Amino acid sequence: MTEQTKPKRLSAGARIGVVNPAYWLEPERLQRAVGVFEELGYELVLGKSTRLQENQYAGSAAERADDIMTMFTDASIDAIICARGGYGCNRVLPLLDYDAIRDNPKIFIGYSDVTGLLASIARRSGLVTFHGPMLSTFGEQTVQYNLDTLQQVLSGQSDVALKSPAACQARTLKPGVARGPACGGNLVMVNSRLGTDDQIDTRGAILFLEDIDEKLYAFDRMMLHLRNSGSLDHINGLVIGEMLEIGDGKVPFGKTVDEIVLDVCGDFDIPIISNFPCGHGNYQATLPVSHELELNALEENPFILVPEPPVS
Repeated sequence: MTEQTKPKRLSAGARIGVVNPAYWLEPERLQRAVGVFEELGYELVLGKSTRLQENQYAGSAAERADDIMTMFTDASIDAIICARGGYGCNRVLPLLDYDAIRDNPKIFIGYSDVTGLLASIARRSGLVTFHGPMLSTFGEQTVQYNLDTLQQVLSGQSDVALKSPAACQARTLKPGVARGPACGGNLVMVNSRLGTDDQIDTRGAILFLEDIDEKLYAFDRMMLHLRNSGSLDHINGLVIGEMLEIGDGKVPFGKTVDEIVLDVCGDFDIPIISNFPCGHGNYQATLPVSHELELNALEENPFILVPEPPVS
C-alpha cells in the first residue's frame, strides 16, 4: 500500500458536508441526525443529493458524484459524512475526480455500500478515509458509543483503544497481536471488487469485514471466494464485524459465522476476532481505512488500537 495523506482533524465547530452517494434518506431521519451533530456544536451543510430522489437513488449518479466533488473542493467544508448507504455507489466511483480529491484532502466517512468509495478514494487519491457512522446511524436513536469513538478517532488523539461495549462483545477466535493498515468493509462490496482495477490490496493489512441480511451459505461462499482469490494469503489479522440478520435455510447449513471463519481461515497464523462493533449494528466504531492499526486479539476483551492519529 502507498503512503497515505491524513486529512485535517475534526475541530470544534467544524463545518461538515452531508452527501447521499447511494440511497436517499427519509427527511425526518435526516433532520433528527442533523440535530444530534448540531447539539455537539458542528455546523452541517446539506448537499444537493440529500434533497434528491430517483427511484431508490438520491438522484442520478452524475448528481451524486457532483455533490461529493462540490464538498471536497469547497474550502469552507472541513469534513464530509455520508447520509446513508444502500446500493448505488458503484455507479458514482468512475465519475469522481480523484486528483481533485488528492488536492483537497478532508475527512470522508461512511460504511455499508460506501465501502467502495472509502477504498477507491484511499487507493486512487492516497487519502485516509473512515469506516464509521453515517447520519442514518443517528436517524432514530443516539448511541453514545458511536459519537465517542468517532470524535476520539477524528479529533487527533493518540493511542485510541477501540473496545467493544458489553452489548456487543467481541470474541477472540485466534489470539495474537498484529499491526497493519486497515482495509475492508462490507463483505459483498469487497467481493464485488475482486478481479477489477479497484480490487482491495490486502497485503500486510488488518482486514475487517461485516455484512447484513445474508444466508450462512452465502457468507461461506464469499469467504471461500476471498481465500481462493488469494486475498487472505498475506493479511496480518482478520476482524469480523457484526454479521446481522444472517439467516439459515430450511435445511440447516450446519455452521455458525464463527465456525465458517475458522473453517476458511483457521489455518492462517494470524489473530482473528469476531463480532467487533463495526457495520450495520447499533454500535459502530470508527476505523481509519489505509491507516495502521494494532489488533489485540486477547483471550478476553479483544480490542483495536489506533496508535497514531489518522488525522493531522
